[in-house]
Amino acid sequence: MERSSGILLHISSLPNRYGIGTMGPEAYAFVDLLQETKQQLWQILPLGPTGYGNSPYQSFSVFAGNVMLISLAKLVEEKLIKDDDLQEMPKLPEGKVAYDLVQIGKTALLKKAYQVFIEQFEHWKDPYRAFLDEHGWWLNDFCLFKAIKNEDENLCWNQWERGLKHRERPVLDAALRKYSAEIEFQRFIQFIFFRQWFQLKSYANEKGVRIVGDLPLYISMDSSDVWANPDLFLLDDEGQMNFSGGVPPDLFSATGQFWGCPVYNWNRMVERNFDWWIARFHFNLHLFDLVRIDHFRGLESFWSIPAGEETAVNGEWVPARGAELLSLLRQQIGELPLIAEDLGVITPEVEKLRDDFALPGMKVLQFAYGTDETNTYLPHNYNPNFAVYTGTHDNETTIGWIKNRSKIERKNLMKYFDTGWRHMHLRLIEAAWASVAKIAIIPMQDLLELDNKGRMNTPGTIGGNWEWRFDWHMLKRRQKNFLKKITKKYNRETHEE
Repeated sequence: MERSSGILLHISSLPNRYGIGTMGPEAYAFVDLLQETKQQLWQILPLGPTGYGNSPYQSFSVFAGNVMLISLAKLVEEKLIKDDDLQEMPKLPEGKVAYDLVQIGKTALLKKAYQVFIEQFEHWKDPYRAFLDEHGWWLNDFCLFKAIKNEDENLCWNQWERGLKHRERPVLDAALRKYSAEIEFQRFIQFIFFRQWFQLKSYANEKGVRIVGDLPLYISMDSSDVWANPDLFLLDDEGQMNFSGGVPPDLFSATGQFWGCPVYNWNRMVERNFDWWIARFHFNLHLFDLVRIDHFRGLESFWSIPAGEETAVNGEWVPARGAELLSLLRQQIGELPLIAEDLGVITPEVEKLRDDFALPGMKVLQFAYGTDETNTYLPHNYNPNFAVYTGTHDNETTIGWIKNRSKIERKNLMKYFDTGWRHMHLRLIEAAWASVAKIAIIPMQDLLELDNKGRMNTPGTIGGNWEWRFDWHMLKRRQKNFLKKITKKYNRETHEE
C-alpha cells in the first residue's frame, strides 16, 4: 500500500435534519471533502444494527446493516416515499443522535416505503431477487430473529421458549408462518440498506477514496449469529455462556474489562474449516476496501472469564487458532487487506501473528508522551507497516486530551516538538502525517479542533456515547487548507496518472 491518509467518521455522525447521519447526500458531500483535501481513506465504525447502549460494537448481527442509516432523501429519489412524507419525522436535535426518536420516526417511513415497494414490485423484482439469492445464507436467520425480537426487545434469544431457542424445525416453521409479514419487511429494509451502501461505496471509489471498515472480533451474545451457530461458541445446553470475553487487569483498570460476550469454540471452528469466519471475512472485504480487526490480539489468545464472575480478574489466557484462520484466508485471496488493532498490552506472540501476515498494526499518539524517548508510540520509533492515529473513537479528542495532560506529559510534549503549548493539536496531527507509517488517520473531531464535547465514546460508561454529530458550519477553510497542505507536504496524496 502506498502512503495515504484519511479521516475517521462514522456515518451516524454526518449532518442532516433527520436525527442521524445517513448514506444520503451528506455522505456524498463528505466523500467530496475527502477528495478535495487529497485524502484516500474514509474509516467508519461497524455498520450492523446497534443493540445495547446503541453501540456499533454490540450488534444484533455481524452481517445485517443498521437500517437507521438509510437515507430518506434517497428513498424520495427512488419514489418509495414522497417529499411530503418527510414532514412526518419528529423534530430532532441536529448536534447528536436521538436514537429512540429516530427509531420511531424512521421505522414508520420505512413501512410506507415498503408498501410502495409491494405495489411497484415489478420494477424492483430483479435486483431484489438477486439480493435474496446472494444474501439468503445469513439474511433468513436474521430476519426471523429480528421478527421474534420485536415482540420483546429485552429478551435475549436464550430466554425464548425452548423450541425457538433450540431451533427445532417444526417450531421454526410455525414461527416463519406467524411472522411472515414482519420477515418480509425486514428483508426489504436490508435490501435498501445494502443498495444504498454499495451506491455510496462506488461513488467513493470513483473519487479515489477507499473505505476502511471495522470488524469487531467478538460479537454480541444477543445476536442472530450466536442463535444460528451456537456450536461455534462456548455455551451450555441451554444457550448460556460458559465463559465471557474481556481483558485482564492493567494500568487502566484494577479489575480488567468484562465484556459479557461469548468466546469462540476454536476447536469447533477448525472442525468446520472456519466456514463462519471465512464467510465473515469475505463479506466484509466485499463491503469495504480495507478492514480493521478490532481486538486483533484475540486471534492469538483470548482472556476467558468463567461464567458467574462479576469482574475480569479471575480469567485465564487461552490459545486461539487465528494463524490457521488467516492462513486459509490468504490461500484464498492472497495479500490480506487488513489492519490489526494491536493496542494495549501486546505479547511477542501477537506481534509475530501480525507480522507473519504482513498486517499493519496501530499507533496512537495519545499513548506516546507518558514516558521517555523509547516509547513505541512515538513517531520516530515506527516502521512503515503501521497505521497512526492521533486518537480513536474510544479516546478523548486531541484538544480534550491536551487539556487533561499531566505535568510530565506536558513537559514531554513541549520537549518533543521543541515548541510552546500553542497549537499543540496541530503539531500532533502533522507528526502523524510526517511519520513513516504508511497510513495516517485523524478523527473528524480533530480536524474540526473540538474539545471533549465532541467525544464519540468513553469506554466503561453507559449513556451519552455514540451520539456525536457535526455540522458543516464547524468546518473552516483554514482547517481544510491545513489538511490539504500536510497531505501534499508528507507525500500522502493520490498520485493520479
